[in-house]
Formats: sequence, structure tokens, C-alpha cells
Amino acid sequence: MKVTKLLVFGAILLLGLAAWAQEFPRAEVGFDYSYARYAPSGIKMDLQGYGSNHTAFNIPAGNPLFPGGLAGDVQGNLFTYLFGPQLKVRAHNFQPFGHLLFGGAHSNVYTDAFTALCQPVAGSCAFSTKPASDAFAMEFGGGVDIPINRTITFRPVEVNYLLTRFSNPFTKTNNQNNFRYAVGVVFTLHHTQY
Repeated sequence: MKVTKLLVFGAILLLGLAAWAQEFPRAEVGFDYSYARYAPSGIKMDLQGYGSNHTAFNIPAGNPLFPGGLAGDVQGNLFTYLFGPQLKVRAHNFQPFGHLLFGGAHSNVYTDAFTALCQPVAGSCAFSTKPASDAFAMEFGGGVDIPINRTITFRPVEVNYLLTRFSNPFTKTNNQNNFRYAVGVVFTLHHTQY
């Protein structure tokens, strides 16, 4: 009986040491193309910047927010800075992951719209305060990484729901529901032992 207990204890100790000796990266840096449809395992930091095309507005007179109507064109950018937990299954050929990130967003689209559409003619808008450029942002989603070698990983898909809460006096809404897709390459910076 003592021999059996000793063998079981030795096997557990040996397996524990083998598991402890496994490697994993301490940090990853990704370079990717990211598309966001923006409507005017461990800790993850996600910083993204997006530019937009010029959008032409032609609002007829008689609208309660714009009594005299409005016409013009607006262009703006969006920058998000998000942080939170990421869970990743570190298999050898296929590494799915998921995350829930919180942070903020900065956009000049609403302030640019206010400047271009409301300020040229006094009283053309039913509001006189410039909209805020900063807002709360939240993102959740996940994707898949495929390791190429010890340092380089290919990310064929990352899909996320991105919520921003800019106060939008033009439509009287505060939530912008956005879709974000990314594809790219991830570089692992430092490997460590479990």
C-alpha cells in the first residue's frame, strides 16, 4: 500500500513539474487591418483609430431640431481605448479567445457637424451647445489565432460588438451600436514558464 501511494505521489509530482514547465508569452502586439461600422488571457489593451469619409447632409426646413433646414458636409474620426480581461485557449494549432473590454472613445464627428451645420447661421439648430467629443465605450467579442511559429501568430478573424455612448443632439440618441471586424498578425514578445 505504501509503494502504491508513493508511486501515485511521484506521478502527480512529475506531471505537476511538466505542466509547470510549459511556456506562454507574457505579451502580444498585433498589427492588423480593422473595419468598424461606426454610426455618427490576461489583461488586454485595445487602441484603435478610424477615419471616415465626408458625409453630405440635406435636411429640409420644418424639422423641429432644425427649423430652417440644414445642408452641408461633415467628416470625423473615432479613436477607442479599451482595457479588460481576455481569456485565450493556448493550443498548439488553434487558439480561440474572448474578451470584455471597457474604456472610452473620442470622436470629432458630432463637434464637426455642429460647427459646419449649426454655427454658420445663428438659430439654425434647436440646440446651442457643442456636443461632447469623449464618451464611454465597451466592447465584447472574440476570435481565433493560428500560431505560425514561436513569435508570429496569424489572426484570421476577430469579431466584436462595440458600444459607444456619445450624446448626439442631432438624433436625440445616446447609444451607438457598432460592429468591428479585424484580421492581422500578432507578435508574442516574451515567453515564460507556467
